[in-house]
Amino acid sequence: MMIGVGLTLPAHNLNVFNARRASFKCQKSPLNPTSRTHVSSASSTELTRETLSNLEKLLQKSNQPDPERVVKTSTSNGSIETKGKGLLEGLNLSRIWPEMKAAEEMSPRHLNRLQRLLSKTMEYSPRNNLGSRWREYHGCNDWSGLLDPLDENLRREVVRYGEFVQAAYHGFHSNPAMSTDEAPLPRHVALPDRSYKVTKSLYTTSSVGLPKWVDDVAPDLGWMTQRSSWIGYVAVCDDKREIHRMGRRDIVIALRGTATCMEWAENFRAQLDQIPESDDPTQRVERGFLSLHKTRGAHVPSLAELVVEEVQRLIEMYKGEPLSITITGHSLGAALSLLVADEISSCAPHVPPVAVFSFGGPRVGNKGFVERLNKKNVKVLRIVNNQDLITKVPGIFIGEKVQQQQQQDNPWTYSHVGTELRVDTKMSPYLKSNVDIACCHDLEAYLHLVDGYLSSKCPFRSNAKRSLAKLLHDQGSNVKQLYTHKALSLNLERDRFSFPMPSCLPSPSQ
Repeated sequence: MMIGVGLTLPAHNLNVFNARRASFKCQKSPLNPTSRTHVSSASSTELTRETLSNLEKLLQKSNQPDPERVVKTSTSNGSIETKGKGLLEGLNLSRIWPEMKAAEEMSPRHLNRLQRLLSKTMEYSPRNNLGSRWREYHGCNDWSGLLDPLDENLRREVVRYGEFVQAAYHGFHSNPAMSTDEAPLPRHVALPDRSYKVTKSLYTTSSVGLPKWVDDVAPDLGWMTQRSSWIGYVAVCDDKREIHRMGRRDIVIALRGTATCMEWAENFRAQLDQIPESDDPTQRVERGFLSLHKTRGAHVPSLAELVVEEVQRLIEMYKGEPLSITITGHSLGAALSLLVADEISSCAPHVPPVAVFSFGGPRVGNKGFVERLNKKNVKVLRIVNNQDLITKVPGIFIGEKVQQQQQQDNPWTYSHVGTELRVDTKMSPYLKSNVDIACCHDLEAYLHLVDGYLSSKCPFRSNAKRSLAKLLHDQGSNVKQLYTHKALSLNLERDRFSFPMPSCLPSPSQ
């Protein structure tokens, strides 16, 4: 079909147009990698991918004003004509590739936001004053009305306490070995919140051990088989402005998860033993956790002794001030947090309110242990990932409802403690739906999900602010390829990441 160009162009321009028209047939568009008019359905998806890639490069190289900018002009008939409309919107790529929502995912505005999330750039948001409601956020009402939808202030507090646990992980892995000949020296811990200072290092000791020949065979891995290991710290808020914002001086006890062979061995000692300080034989906890909590080392006291001594000292030091004690841990640290809470809740005549924020914690004791903590008014907020198997052990793999029915009459059945905040890996737009077990239990994945969680009806908020850099570094194989490829195009290769301390946002909310 011929086009009547003579009807639309002046005669003196017709020859020029015909000459240029011929040259156009030999050129390829930067947006269209092929000059063929018809392409097979089998290659259409590949061509679309290449088109998007070329389009992205074109947008990055262009120095023109924002393509999403809209300019309205009046036409001759008085109607409004929109010029400079978003290029991606005009292409309507979502119809070509609906499963990707390309017009939304690849818009310049989205690319800028994605670049920030994939980088280590911190985005600050204001921390609201909690002075009049700090007890509520600390769990005095079991966080009633704050979980669904998740309160912005509570989200910020939960993620902040998770970052204290990340500092405990880093403090251990930066120096895992511990001398067997002398008491350990005070350890430096890089805290994510500068308003806190570390006052005490904490250690756990296993009651089991491996033969000496194991260390002789693998001397470089001695820290894996050592009985005593650094597991966390006690820190106290020491900044007047932050104390005023929170409404009290906060004491934090942060505990990392399993790292050594001896700790793994204790994890599998799943028998229920009676609590030594309890006269009630129905109050029982897991043997391995109790061992790590109560066993003394050759040169260090037990975890129970260390934490009680330090809490008593701090309570006396800040006597007369409003205080709170917050215990936070991940995995094994979450389990030990409950035992620590039980220990310190009655270590002094007037103990401040005690709350536990646990991430991916296993079951620790039976119903008698749950009732024991409830009587001591220990508040527990359990952050649980639907796909995390660790939160379903120890105990037999049966439904929670069946577990609850058995707990009524069976003191040998494990039971969870406290209030639950449940997140779901599948709700993250950045993680694959088939992530592995390690990712489901990973602490950074937990903090990513909490930062994005809005409510049970809207599981992931669109304005989540937590950086994806550490998640990509730790769980790159579980991040969707769209974002890993984009990270590479932004020169954010994983081998360039170096984290002297966790890549965290100081107040990821709003």
